[in-house]
Amino acid sequence: MNTQQTYHVAVVGATGAVGEKMLETLSKRSFPIGKLTLLSSKRSAGKTLVYNNETYEVQEATPESFAGVDIALFSAGGSVSKKLAPEAVKHGAIVIDNTSAFRMDTEVPLVVPEVNPEDLTAHKGIIANPNCSTIQMVAALKPIKERYGLSRVIVSTYQAVSGAGTEAIEEMKQQSRDLLDGKAAEPKILPVGGDKKHYQIAFNAIPQIDVFQDNGYTFEEMKMINETKKILHDEDLSVSATCVRLPVASGHAESVYIETEATDVTAEEIKALLQTAEGVTLQDDPSTQTYPMPALAEGKDDVFVGRVRKDPDVANGIHLWVVSDNLLKGAALNSVQIAERMIEMKLLNS
Repeated sequence: MNTQQTYHVAVVGATGAVGEKMLETLSKRSFPIGKLTLLSSKRSAGKTLVYNNETYEVQEATPESFAGVDIALFSAGGSVSKKLAPEAVKHGAIVIDNTSAFRMDTEVPLVVPEVNPEDLTAHKGIIANPNCSTIQMVAALKPIKERYGLSRVIVSTYQAVSGAGTEAIEEMKQQSRDLLDGKAAEPKILPVGGDKKHYQIAFNAIPQIDVFQDNGYTFEEMKMINETKKILHDEDLSVSATCVRLPVASGHAESVYIETEATDVTAEEIKALLQTAEGVTLQDDPSTQTYPMPALAEGKDDVFVGRVRKDPDVANGIHLWVVSDNLLKGAALNSVQIAERMIEMKLLNS
């Protein structure tokens, strides 16, 4: 982005998968950094990382780490955010948090820049980055809601193991090698590291992401339900989700069924609308087998939409297939785009 003003940026959780993607994204987009501070847990402190050919030593994150920081990008877990984000704000930093710690806080904007940038004006120091699966879905739904209205959303997700961290990716790879060699798989992480049981992810599909709630939905599913309503400013919108983990390294896919308020909407009209939607790329041509896939979305910034079609039995029903790189648009990129949009809206001071 073009600006002569520079900012002191801190990345909390810099040694993690999302933290590394944040650094890649900041560099790729030439974010105006005047000073960079890399922070982590005490365990990872002392490691070195390279940013724009310069080596930085990672420091332990403490309240004092945020003195002079303008923008603090957090991706080190909810407990760290709850403890340190308010401290960063006290030191004058704007916090963009990539955990679920503040997403449903009524005082904290939950933002996808292409969808609800106006909510940034109401921040009180902390802005929440939505769940990765929610981000890509609302990016596709916002233009449809604006033009035709929305009354119902039913989503089934097909989520990559990278959403559970780099250790989960290694577990999937090791299990795949073991099973192909005729050995038994040894699950230790998925579906949830701290839950009672663990299941193999290699050559499998696990219909559990995060822990179960009293209503039978998982926390991941409830995040999608509640966050979608908050971002789209529509508490009356009917939303239901089923979230499934697949043996895919990177890239979340979603089958999304929607019901519009308008009853005469055609699939071609939806396609034409998505063709020009900000941050969305339409890939939809059955005659050439053109549709989004995680393998093709990896490393790309946009949300990809295809398989747009009318429901054969419901007049106002539309089906969509939505794919995005969960570590990019689903996490690191969206966080950086929030900071960029705040600069454009003159909501940041140097």
